[in-house]
Amino acid sequence: MTTLPGILTSKKHANYAPLFLRLIIGYGFMAHGFAKLSRGPAAFEKLLIQLGIPFSHISSWLVPLAEFFGGLAILLGLFVQVTALPLIAIMLVAMLNVHLKYGFSSIKTIGLSPSGPLFGPPGFEIDLLYIAGLISIILTGPGAFSITALFKKKES
Repeated sequence: MTTLPGILTSKKHANYAPLFLRLIIGYGFMAHGFAKLSRGPAAFEKLLIQLGIPFSHISSWLVPLAEFFGGLAILLGLFVQVTALPLIAIMLVAMLNVHLKYGFSSIKTIGLSPSGPLFGPPGFEIDLLYIAGLISIILTGPGAFSITALFKKKES
């Protein structure tokens, strides 16, 4: 079996791998949380009520705040193992209540217009990717380029 050159597979570089997951996952959650907050929690509450989500009024505030500040914590590499758990729960609720009925694929081309392709509702693929990334971060920790790593260096 052929392996990649040692520099790419070195164990000393493994500590940098979580950075890439943290950057995209953190930014993604922050963007979704910000979008919900900028439209106003009342708009998100209407969606939650329509979906039959209990405690819609509280959830319309908690979910976007958890997404935004949880995403920021993931991005910075701060308390990632704890922060990832409510974000996984949010993704599971979104997957089971919104995306599951649309199947797996997150991109469904349903037609073509003069301005380009038309897309149908997204499936649960992206939810699973976020969950898998968060689980990876839980298992590996935040990695070298994180606030947690800075605190550990100062303690030593």
